[in-house]
Amino acid sequence: MNKKLALKIFEGFSIQRWNDLIRPFELVEMDKAGEKMVIAYLFGKYEEHKGVFIDWKWMVYASLFDLLKKIALCDIKAPVQQLLKKEYTQEYLRLDEWVLNQYRPLIDDDDLFSQFTIYIGEKAGTIQIPEKKRATAKVFSAAHKYSTMRELQMLSVVNERERLVKIETELQAQIQPYLDLEGLQMMMTRQRTFDFLLKIEQLRFQTRWNQTPRVPKTSVLGHSYFVAVMTLLLGRDTGIKMCSRRIINNFFSGLFHDLPESVTRDIISPVKQATDELPDIVKKIEDEIVGRELVPLMESFFVDELMYYTSSEFVNRIKIDNGGMREVSWEELNNTYNNDSFEPVDGRLVRLSDHLGALLEADSSIKHGITSAHLVHGREGMLAHYKAGEIINGIDAGSLFKEIVE
Repeated sequence: MNKKLALKIFEGFSIQRWNDLIRPFELVEMDKAGEKMVIAYLFGKYEEHKGVFIDWKWMVYASLFDLLKKIALCDIKAPVQQLLKKEYTQEYLRLDEWVLNQYRPLIDDDDLFSQFTIYIGEKAGTIQIPEKKRATAKVFSAAHKYSTMRELQMLSVVNERERLVKIETELQAQIQPYLDLEGLQMMMTRQRTFDFLLKIEQLRFQTRWNQTPRVPKTSVLGHSYFVAVMTLLLGRDTGIKMCSRRIINNFFSGLFHDLPESVTRDIISPVKQATDELPDIVKKIEDEIVGRELVPLMESFFVDELMYYTSSEFVNRIKIDNGGMREVSWEELNNTYNNDSFEPVDGRLVRLSDHLGALLEADSSIKHGITSAHLVHGREGMLAHYKAGEIINGIDAGSLFKEIVE
């Protein structure tokens, strides 16, 4: 992970979706990526509960690679890409090669770039997806289609019917092959899982830094997905060969770290820290409201995992035998608990990624010429938080943050 790659991924907050239709709220690519992964998680959990193997690690990286490709091809609409793939195969493959060439100077990690290349080949059909991963790929594709459908349903409130009929018809046809997925059935028939998604979707409407003008604006959900991706990439930079569950848990802990805000709304940091006792009180209130409003909407086979992701979200931790969690050090994570059976989480890495997202949000707006005392204070606070040479879970946080603003 480096400044250029972080800034390239940050462009996902500026790519507008459905910009040929009337839009009742900001629809940007980063938010779509976040909602798609929330839906993929829910669909995947239903399949996993039935005994289907879901390769979560593959899915996590697939979401990153999809976003990278979308950022590179932001001016080409999906139907045009589909037509290219179907009728102009060679040009489509050349376009994929062009995408990879855009990222080669930005990705220093040869193994990551190799995974990216393979994924692009799998999407193009030039590389066959292994049999063991096909159920996962189906879940991921279904999540992509359904998240697009949800956007269209929200757009239908303010657009004339005539503008949407053709798109709706095509999307309904595209989603047909996935209707055997139980999670999709639950969404289409609007069971309680759909109600849970409605709560999470509220994070798309909540603007961060809502006390100040800012460019680009970012939602809580988009920020959460950005944090998940940064946690994934920074985890690779630690130099530690993390077990699969640690990689997966780190990503989803980042994705869901702001889940309580779907029912409490975003409380800005200066308010949270107005008194010494307030942060703990706010956390207690959040836990109570989540238990009352969100937990009843979750299925029994994933509720404990989601609570593990959102409780004590910024501490390094493992699961213990009674179903609870225990805080551990970075050294213990690496030397004793770097094993799938312990469900390890680099919570401090999630926190670092959370602060990195906030720093980019403030710094990017200031450099675009849209600034305020809130943004300047926020940027200075993030820079002061990590001293030169301060190592957080194997990452030189001080140097990273300094590089970002230079």
